[in-house]
Amino acid sequence: MTAATVSEPAGLTGPDPVTARLTDTLAWIGDMVAGAEPVDDALRIDRIALAERLKAALDALQAVEIVDFARSQVAEQQRLDVDPARVGRGIADQVALACKVTPTEGSRRLHVARDLCLDMPTALGLLSAGEIGGWTARLVVGELSHLDRSSRRLVDAELGRVHLEQKSPRAAAATARRLVYIADPAGAVRRGRRARSDRRVTLRPAPDTMSILSGLLPVEQGVACLAALQTEAARLRAAGDDRGRGQIMADTLVERITGQARASDLPVEVQIVMPLACLLDPDDATPSDVADHGPVPPEIVREIIDRSRAGGFWRRLFTKPTARGDRVVVGIDERRRRFNAATADLIGARDRHCRDPFCTAPIRHCDHIVRFTDGGPTTSANGRGVCERGNYVRELPGWSIKLVDPDSHTVLTTTPTGHHYLSRPDEPP
Repeated sequence: MTAATVSEPAGLTGPDPVTARLTDTLAWIGDMVAGAEPVDDALRIDRIALAERLKAALDALQAVEIVDFARSQVAEQQRLDVDPARVGRGIADQVALACKVTPTEGSRRLHVARDLCLDMPTALGLLSAGEIGGWTARLVVGELSHLDRSSRRLVDAELGRVHLEQKSPRAAAATARRLVYIADPAGAVRRGRRARSDRRVTLRPAPDTMSILSGLLPVEQGVACLAALQTEAARLRAAGDDRGRGQIMADTLVERITGQARASDLPVEVQIVMPLACLLDPDDATPSDVADHGPVPPEIVREIIDRSRAGGFWRRLFTKPTARGDRVVVGIDERRRRFNAATADLIGARDRHCRDPFCTAPIRHCDHIVRFTDGGPTTSANGRGVCERGNYVRELPGWSIKLVDPDSHTVLTTTPTGHHYLSRPDEPP
C-alpha cells in the first residue's frame, strides 16, 4: 500500500468537548494496553465483552459523524455553485483518507452510514448500545440497501422483534434477507437479475507466495465450475495421479483458463522486479516484487523465472537511493511486448497502483501534479499514476496536489477541510 501520513486536524478554532473526550479515551486505552494490571479471568471476560460493545458504539458514533459531515459538505458545494451533477463527489474520499482506507471502502462506509442513520433507527440503536457488532450492522444494512426508504424503515422496525443481538453476523444477515424478500418480493427478483451484471474476477495476495483468484459468478455457473473441477480431480485420482484433490483442482483451473498444457507454464508476461544483487548473487536474500501481489522470496522468484523461460517474460527496472534511505524507480528497460509511452511506463513501474493515499486501485490515468493547463510539464517527475476516480476528485473545489520532495517523489494531498496527507511510491525490492 502507498505509504501515507496524516497531518494534525486543520481548522479547529477552539476546544471541542467530544474530540477532547475521545482523545483522552484513546490515550487511556493506550496506557491500559501498555501496562494492564493482572486480574482474574472472569473480569477479563467482562472487559473483553465491554470492549466489543465499545467498538460497536464507536461505529455508531462514526456513522453519525459521517452523515453530518456529508450534509455539511453538500451544502458547502452548493454554496460554491458546484455543478449539480458533481455535488457529493469527494465526500467519501475525505472519509476514506480520515479512516486510512481505500476510496471504495470510504464510499461503502458513507452509504452504510446514510442508510443506518436516516432510515434504520432500530439497527442504529442496537449498534450504539453495543448489542450488535459493527460487522453485523454492516451486513444487515447491505441486505436492505436496495429498498426504497419507506420499505427500509418498515423492515428495520421488524428487526427489533427478531432478536438480532442473539444472532451471529451471518444469521442476522439471513434474517434480514428473509424480511426483505417478504417486504419486496418483486424487488428481490430485480436485484438478483441486476447482480448478474456485476460478475467479475479479482486477485489478491495470500501468505507464503500464494494468491487468491476469486470469481463472482451467477450461482449456477459457480456450482457448475466447482462440479467440473471436482469431476476432473476424481477422474485423475482414480487414474493414479498422486496429487491431492485440491492440487488437481487448482492446476486444472489454471490450465483450462490459460489453455496451457501445464499449470506451471507461464504463457503471459509476469512483471517481476528484482534488485541487481539478487540477479548476480544466488545467496542474496533481498525479496523481489511481483506485480499485483507483493514481495516474494528470491529463491521462489528464481524458480518462477526458470520454469517460464520458454514462454514467460521479465523486465528490469532501475532505482536510485533517496535521502530517506529508500529507493524509487527512475528508469525502465523498454524491452516488453506492448509499447506504451515510455513516460507512462516509467510512472506505472514507479507507482504500481493509484498514488492517492491508502488507495490500491489499478492505475488508469497518468495525472499531472502541476496541471498541464497551469504549465506543468509532461514528465515522470510531474506525473503520478492514479485511478479514474482519484483523477476526477482532485478537480473539485478545495482539493490540491503538490510535489513536496522530488527526491522520493513524495506528494502532498490537501482536502477541502484543510487536512494534509502524504504519499510516496512503495519502495521496490
